[in-house]
Amino acid sequence: MSILDNRAALKAEIDKVAEVAGYLWTKGWAERNGGNITVNITQWVDDAMRALPAISEPRPIGTVLPRLAGCWFYCKGTQKRMRDLARDPMANGSVIRILPDCAHYEIVADAPVAPTSELPSHLSVHNYLLAKGSPYRASLHTHPIELVALTHSKKWLEKDAATRMLWSMIPETKAFCPRGLGMVPYMLPSSVELADATIKAIDGDYDVVMWEKHGVFAVDTDIMSAFDQVDVLNKAAQIYLSARGMGFEPDGMTDAQMQELSDVFGLPK
Repeated sequence: MSILDNRAALKAEIDKVAEVAGYLWTKGWAERNGGNITVNITQWVDDAMRALPAISEPRPIGTVLPRLAGCWFYCKGTQKRMRDLARDPMANGSVIRILPDCAHYEIVADAPVAPTSELPSHLSVHNYLLAKGSPYRASLHTHPIELVALTHSKKWLEKDAATRMLWSMIPETKAFCPRGLGMVPYMLPSSVELADATIKAIDGDYDVVMWEKHGVFAVDTDIMSAFDQVDVLNKAAQIYLSARGMGFEPDGMTDAQMQELSDVFGLPK
């Protein structure tokens, strides 16, 4: 029996996770066990679900996150593949609840699958989002090929240099990713320093943050919306690199054209 049985709204959210996991694999953004997904599912937890016993001992998060007491999350499992999660999300991920001390969690369902090794950084971002009153409930980490390629050039690591170029490749980029692309210098994956730098970037201006030579971290209201932002940004990077591959530097939209787009659609300047 699954925790999703007779919980249509919760099942719909987990089905979105499975769908996105399939897209990530198909696009080549999730080699082996690469990438992570964590979704705050607290709003879909009913009284019967809250009463369920844990299927693991309390486990340390590795930090104290005061906004997460009593929160529930669906997390991709550590060492689990996105292609397998797409097929069976409850065998390749886990539902966890955060204990009242805000420093430990326990696995509730469906299988005793340990959550992603990047759980502390993902939960730190969710703690920040709740503290800010943000409606964002989903976080996605993946390895989009063309965006990662850009970070191997110092030119694109300068603040908003990549944003300006990506916006200029096709109008939809600024329309659907109006906050652009943040940049975080290379740091050890899964480190507290990387989590702190990511939160700082999100707190400043961005919903999608690029980790140099590694991948992206995106947040949004649900996992499909987070994926959409990354997909749009990577399409713009593909256009840029395709033009370069044809032997020329693309002109891109002019500042005046992008300003017109912002005025007509009420986008940030």
